[in-house]
Amino acid sequence: MKMNNNDIPKTAEEAVPEEKTAEKIGLTLSQDPKHIIHCLNIIGQIEGHYVLPEQNKTTSYEHIIPALIAVEQDRSVEGLLIILNTAGGDVEAGLAIAELISGMKTPTVSLVVGGGHSIGVPLAVSAKRSFIVPTASMTVHPVRMNGTVLGVPQTLDYFNRMQERIISFIVRNSRISPEKLRSLMMNTDELVLDVGSIIEGEEAVETGLIDSLGSLSSAMECLYDMIENTEKRYK
Repeated sequence: MKMNNNDIPKTAEEAVPEEKTAEKIGLTLSQDPKHIIHCLNIIGQIEGHYVLPEQNKTTSYEHIIPALIAVEQDRSVEGLLIILNTAGGDVEAGLAIAELISGMKTPTVSLVVGGGHSIGVPLAVSAKRSFIVPTASMTVHPVRMNGTVLGVPQTLDYFNRMQERIISFIVRNSRISPEKLRSLMMNTDELVLDVGSIIEGEEAVETGLIDSLGSLSSAMECLYDMIENTEKRYK
């Protein structure tokens, strides 16, 4: 089915029907904001090519991608604040969202609250500036797959290439070294039934994974500064 120009959402609000914004993505409009900010929630598991059970709290990439495109082309939206509390999910879908965010010209700031699990790490670092609250944690582990897997060299090679894509993206968009990231991923001393590491807010900043420790006000002020500096640059 072809899509005509009238079907393409022109603003962030048009990407989701008005009556469903608060219910579906938690979008509310401020009455007298300093700057027009779009708040994007990425919570639960990232739902990709397969639909997850109803009891799972999910974020679907087919909903997020049009919203990101709408934000980028909407001239009234001055900045994007991404609130993250993730529990893993589809690796390729999460990486696709992260790549789109990292390629936006719109000022972007991410804030990790609760946790950033697995693919939540690339999502956190994809913004131009990342924050984490002191009580939040980041779970870093190698690529995994549920269900039946063929035990052949090609499968292991696929996992390795996928993991290198994720490592490369995280390193490009943060201050962490590839050696430090791999050591966190392959740690065998911390998780009882898994390989990897859980690092809390302050440690996430110390390792260079996240830019700054802070909360909502810190993230908002940073985003305001980015917007105002952008405005000065083009005056």
